[in-house]
Amino acid sequence: MQSRYNKFTALAALAAAALLAGCQTAPQQGSAADNEPPPAANPGFGAEMNRFNAQFPNPKASKYEDESLAWNNAQKLDEKGNCHDKSKYPVTIVLTLDANGKVTDSVTDVQGAKAECFRQNYAGAQFPKPPFAPYRKPIKLR
Repeated sequence: MQSRYNKFTALAALAAAALLAGCQTAPQQGSAADNEPPPAANPGFGAEMNRFNAQFPNPKASKYEDESLAWNNAQKLDEKGNCHDKSKYPVTIVLTLDANGKVTDSVTDVQGAKAECFRQNYAGAQFPKPPFAPYRKPIKLR
Protein backbone atom coordinates (compact mmCIF):
# COMPACT_ATOMS: atom_id res chain seq x y z
CA MET A 1 0.00 0.00 0.00
CA GLN A 2 2.84 2.37 0.84
CA SER A 3 4.44 1.87 -2.60
CA ARG A 4 1.12 2.64 -4.28
CA TYR A 5 0.91 5.86 -2.24
CA ASN A 6 4.47 6.80 -3.27
CA LYS A 7 3.66 6.18 -6.95
CA PHE A 8 0.52 8.30 -6.68
CA THR A 9 2.42 11.09 -4.93
CA ALA A 10 5.14 10.98 -7.57
CA LEU A 11 2.57 11.13 -10.40
CA ALA A 12 0.76 14.03 -8.72
CA ALA A 13 4.03 15.92 -8.29
CA LEU A 14 4.93 15.28 -11.95
CA ALA A 15 1.50 16.53 -13.11
CA ALA A 16 1.81 19.64 -10.94
CA ALA A 17 5.27 20.34 -12.34
CA ALA A 18 4.00 19.95 -15.92
CA LEU A 19 1.08 22.27 -15.21
CA LEU A 20 3.36 24.91 -13.71
CA ALA A 21 5.78 24.64 -16.62
CA GLY A 22 2.89 25.17 -19.03
CA CYS A 23 1.74 28.23 -17.12
CA GLN A 24 5.20 29.77 -17.23
CA THR A 25 5.31 29.63 -21.03
CA ALA A 26 1.79 30.96 -21.53
CA PRO A 27 1.54 34.65 -22.42
CA GLN A 28 1.08 36.83 -19.39
CA GLN A 29 -1.07 39.48 -21.07
CA GLY A 30 -3.27 39.82 -24.14
CA SER A 31 -2.05 40.63 -27.62
CA ALA A 32 -1.61 44.19 -28.83
CA ALA A 33 -4.98 43.93 -30.65
CA ASP A 34 -6.68 43.22 -27.31
CA ASN A 35 -5.44 46.59 -26.07
CA GLU A 36 -6.53 48.49 -29.18
CA PRO A 37 -8.74 51.45 -28.26
CA PRO A 38 -12.03 51.79 -30.14
CA PRO A 39 -11.95 54.18 -33.09
CA ALA A 40 -13.47 57.64 -32.86
CA ALA A 41 -17.09 57.92 -33.92
CA ASN A 42 -17.92 59.88 -37.06
CA PRO A 43 -20.51 62.57 -36.19
CA GLY A 44 -21.89 62.71 -39.76
CA PHE A 45 -22.82 59.03 -39.85
CA GLY A 46 -26.20 59.29 -38.09
CA ALA A 47 -27.63 61.63 -40.72
CA GLU A 48 -26.67 59.22 -43.51
CA MET A 49 -28.28 56.27 -41.73
CA ASN A 50 -31.42 58.37 -41.28
CA ARG A 51 -31.45 59.02 -45.04
CA PHE A 52 -31.09 55.28 -45.69
CA ASN A 53 -33.93 54.44 -43.28
CA ALA A 54 -36.17 57.07 -44.92
CA GLN A 55 -36.01 55.01 -48.15
CA PHE A 56 -38.26 52.37 -46.53
CA PRO A 57 -40.78 50.86 -46.59
CA ASN A 58 -40.40 50.52 -50.32
CA PRO A 59 -40.65 47.16 -52.14
CA LYS A 60 -38.25 48.31 -54.87
CA ALA A 61 -35.67 49.42 -52.33
CA SER A 62 -36.03 46.13 -50.42
CA LYS A 63 -35.51 44.16 -53.64
CA TYR A 64 -32.51 46.33 -54.51
CA GLU A 65 -30.94 45.65 -51.11
CA ASP A 66 -30.88 41.93 -51.96
CA GLU A 67 -29.53 42.55 -55.47
CA SER A 68 -26.84 44.98 -54.37
CA LEU A 69 -25.76 42.71 -51.51
CA ALA A 70 -25.26 39.82 -53.95
CA TRP A 71 -23.31 42.12 -56.30
CA ASN A 72 -21.14 43.39 -53.44
CA ASN A 73 -20.37 39.87 -52.23
CA ALA A 74 -19.40 38.79 -55.76
CA GLN A 75 -17.08 41.80 -56.25
CA LYS A 76 -15.26 41.30 -52.90
CA LEU A 77 -14.32 44.97 -52.70
CA ASP A 78 -13.90 44.64 -48.94
CA GLU A 79 -11.02 42.18 -49.44
CA LYS A 80 -8.79 44.65 -51.30
CA GLY A 81 -6.03 46.44 -49.42
CA ASN A 82 -6.08 44.22 -46.32
CA CYS A 83 -8.57 46.61 -44.67
CA HIS A 84 -9.98 44.02 -42.26
CA ASP A 85 -6.60 43.64 -40.53
CA LYS A 86 -6.19 47.36 -39.84
CA SER A 87 -8.38 47.15 -36.72
CA LYS A 88 -10.31 44.56 -34.76
CA TYR A 89 -13.38 46.80 -34.71
CA PRO A 90 -16.06 46.56 -37.42
CA VAL A 91 -16.87 49.44 -39.75
CA THR A 92 -20.24 50.34 -41.23
CA ILE A 93 -20.10 52.34 -44.43
CA VAL A 94 -23.02 54.13 -46.11
CA LEU A 95 -22.49 54.55 -49.83
CA THR A 96 -24.33 57.18 -51.85
CA LEU A 97 -25.20 55.86 -55.31
CA ASP A 98 -26.22 57.97 -58.29
CA ALA A 99 -28.95 57.02 -60.78
CA ASN A 100 -26.56 54.65 -62.58
CA GLY A 101 -25.35 52.96 -59.37
CA LYS A 102 -21.97 54.68 -59.20
CA VAL A 103 -20.66 55.45 -55.71
CA THR A 104 -20.43 59.23 -55.47
CA ASP A 105 -19.80 59.53 -51.72
CA SER A 106 -19.39 57.43 -48.59
CA VAL A 107 -19.54 57.93 -44.85
CA THR A 108 -18.33 55.50 -42.19
CA ASP A 109 -19.57 55.16 -38.62
CA VAL A 110 -16.03 55.53 -37.27
CA GLN A 111 -12.84 57.28 -38.26
CA GLY A 112 -9.45 55.66 -38.70
CA ALA A 113 -7.23 53.71 -41.09
CA LYS A 114 -9.64 50.80 -41.50
CA ALA A 115 -12.57 53.08 -42.31
CA GLU A 116 -10.48 55.09 -44.79
CA CYS A 117 -9.28 51.88 -46.45
CA PHE A 118 -12.88 50.76 -47.04
CA ARG A 119 -13.86 54.22 -48.28
CA GLN A 120 -11.06 54.04 -50.87
CA ASN A 121 -12.06 50.50 -51.92
CA TYR A 122 -15.63 51.58 -52.61
CA ALA A 123 -14.84 55.00 -54.14
CA GLY A 124 -16.23 55.09 -57.68
CA ALA A 125 -17.49 51.48 -57.56
CA GLN A 126 -20.26 50.73 -60.04
CA PHE A 127 -23.20 48.96 -58.37
CA PRO A 128 -26.28 47.80 -60.26
CA LYS A 129 -28.68 50.63 -61.08
CA PRO A 130 -30.75 51.51 -57.99
CA PRO A 131 -34.53 52.08 -58.07
CA PHE A 132 -34.06 55.81 -57.39
CA ALA A 133 -31.28 58.30 -56.75
CA PRO A 134 -29.56 59.28 -54.69
CA TYR A 135 -29.69 55.86 -53.04
CA ARG A 136 -28.06 55.18 -49.66
CA LYS A 137 -26.52 51.72 -49.34
CA PRO A 138 -25.10 50.67 -45.93
CA ILE A 139 -22.64 47.80 -45.60
CA LYS A 140 -21.37 46.41 -42.29
CA LEU A 141 -17.80 45.20 -42.60
CA ARG A 142 -16.18 43.10 -39.90
